[in-house]
Amino acid sequence: MNAPAQFPVAARWPAKHPERLQLYSFPTPNGVKVSIALEELGLPYEPHRVTLSDDDVKSPEFLSISPNNKIPAIVDPDGPGGAPLALFESGAILIYLAEKTGRLIGAGAAKPETIKWLMWQMGGLGPMLGQMGFFVKFAGRDIEDPRPRERYVNEAKRLLNVLETHLSDGRDWVTGTYSIADIAIVPWLRALDFYEAKDMVGWSDHPHIVAYLDRFLARPAVQRGLDIPSREG
Repeated sequence: MNAPAQFPVAARWPAKHPERLQLYSFPTPNGVKVSIALEELGLPYEPHRVTLSDDDVKSPEFLSISPNNKIPAIVDPDGPGGAPLALFESGAILIYLAEKTGRLIGAGAAKPETIKWLMWQMGGLGPMLGQMGFFVKFAGRDIEDPRPRERYVNEAKRLLNVLETHLSDGRDWVTGTYSIADIAIVPWLRALDFYEAKDMVGWSDHPHIVAYLDRFLARPAVQRGLDIPSREG
């Protein structure tokens, strides 16, 4: 049975390989979390380019699997009990893929530690850097009142200091072992380049984070996942 075809999203983005996990995404910091995880885990998957335009993310087909109209989303033809599963929200997808494979999430006390730092990214680092980007690079930069921008710049600095302190004990990865927490965190650190905000947040004052980003970007699976699906159609 062509499991992805059971979902309306397949009418707009049909599966050429229906036996594979289907990824609907775009290479933003949130989007590449899932492509990187899939590359690291070696799971067979088929990527579909869903742009950030309303025509894509607010289409009935995409909303059928991602009602919050945000990328990424997946359809797994081999979900729990062998039944197909649709899932949205990058953090939820990372946890699902890690538990599905038994990798990149840790065991025993390491598992809640991984989830803790994943939630730190989902609730703090990602939203705050994203808002800062709006006020630094996008339409928000034209707002004359400096207070919104200052709020998010200051919060970005605070969060970077949290991470810098955590990494300063010599650990290579946030839980000691490479995990979905790192896959969630580092794409947002990389976004500071795109926002042209590194100097603004004192990037060079965080040597452990600088080295952490370099370690992450050196991984072959990361290098592949950063451009899946391609920005160009």
